[in-house]
Amino acid sequence: MFYVYVLHSQLDHGLYIGYSADLKRRFTEHEQGLSRSTAHRRPVELAYYEAYCCQADAEGRERFLKSGAGRNFLKKQLRHYFALHPLRTVETAADAK
Repeated sequence: MFYVYVLHSQLDHGLYIGYSADLKRRFTEHEQGLSRSTAHRRPVELAYYEAYCCQADAEGRERFLKSGAGRNFLKKQLRHYFALHPLRTVETAADAK
């Protein structure tokens, strides 16, 4: 199986989207700071995952979830999770004034 997963940083409240053939091992690597992409964003929490039989399908889903439409999908799909664990917000220049 191949897994597409979403991690939520408890430090900066951002998301990390990835895929792996071994979700448990990969999540442990993220937790222990062994992944450069998330080491500085720990602790992280597994917010979501999907399983696929074919690697190409998992890679395609990962690309989609990283897109604007994919992130909108995640916000809708995980609305209850994000109500309890807010995402970081990007302050616009107009808001800062």
